[in-house]
Amino acid sequence: MYKVTSTNFTNNTIQKRKIYGILGALFTLIIPFFFMLNDADNHLETAQSLCPLKMLTGFPCPGCGITKSLVYFYEGDLWRSLTFHLFGPSLVLFSLVTIVVLTTELITKKEYFNAYLYNKKTAYFLVTILVVYQIIRLVYFIKTNDFDSILKQSIWR
Repeated sequence: MYKVTSTNFTNNTIQKRKIYGILGALFTLIIPFFFMLNDADNHLETAQSLCPLKMLTGFPCPGCGITKSLVYFYEGDLWRSLTFHLFGPSLVLFSLVTIVVLTTELITKKEYFNAYLYNKKTAYFLVTILVVYQIIRLVYFIKTNDFDSILKQSIWR
């Protein structure tokens, strides 16, 4: 018997994933831009977080502050951007590189950087950095906020 495999199916799946990756990176860059345009009153800094974990517990999750960080980065305030989330400006760079690389891969039908992107060592390294950053962030958050202010940052105020 002959085993029939469709390379056309796998190519279409890979192409769809790349298109979804490009769209995801575009949305990551565009959504904070619209927040920036609609925040004429500088209400963003004091606005209630939309993070479910922060709304329930009052404590920030590892991704809390990314959107605000991107908004302030777009406004040119790098210091404020870094205070909301250390990796906000890095996310802009990563998203731009993702768009360029995935678009190039779609056009040339070649794979670039897969050895680095799908590498367990790289993933463990990045997760370790994020965990250490979140622990430092939580310690600082607990030291600078009393119980009442933490409650005010949740839905239980």
